[in-house]
Amino acid sequence: MTKLSLDKILQSQGFGTRKYCRDLVEDGEVSINGEVIRNVKTSFETQGLQFHIFDEDWEFRERVYIVLNKPANFECSRKPSHHPGVLTLLPEQFSWRDVQPVGRLDHDTTGMLLMSDDGPFIHAQSSPKRHVPKVYQATTAEPVTEDLVNLLLKGVKLHDEPELLAAIHCQKLGENLLEIVLEQGKYHQVKRMLAAAGNHCAALQRTTIGKLTLESLELEEGEWSYLTPEQLALLVPS
Repeated sequence: MTKLSLDKILQSQGFGTRKYCRDLVEDGEVSINGEVIRNVKTSFETQGLQFHIFDEDWEFRERVYIVLNKPANFECSRKPSHHPGVLTLLPEQFSWRDVQPVGRLDHDTTGMLLMSDDGPFIHAQSSPKRHVPKVYQATTAEPVTEDLVNLLLKGVKLHDEPELLAAIHCQKLGENLLEIVLEQGKYHQVKRMLAAAGNHCAALQRTTIGKLTLESLELEEGEWSYLTPEQLALLVPS
């Protein structure tokens, strides 16, 4: 088991610089098991450790795995240019500990977005070699036709792509609503595929990654939650 001094624990959890975390402890801002701890060198086992700071309860997490129900008009970037970044929807501590989006959703695309400070996890989830299916619901400008569905399943040619890109599943959900399942994760892929197939994407939502569904998370737009081990397991392709 890992044992760390309280100032190192706070720093690792994103509460600021080492000096700032020392000041928090010495000012009596941190308590454990109802007891205010003022000695920064007091050490604790990190596994299962819970502490109270800024009127909130926190649990020590060596790495964080987060899912966000992303609203429209937020950018998946640490340095957004035209809209607020998705990190503004999370507690400030996550920025300090370098939490990043896993892949990107366009600023106007909504739905499930994974975030973490675990580099190997981010790389594995972003890699096309993993073949993790992602389900999207696209609202189309023109009605969804059987020909459109068949063309997306057959594959369309996109600029700068050497081969046809095809959905692994596609179905009509409504007059102007289409469900499409992809594995590749190319830049603006759903929008570009619909355009290449003769339609236009008016709105887009990601509803599923692997076997983890947005519906099961019960998150309103803009809300987030930690991923449980059971939920993380659903992200691994079977």
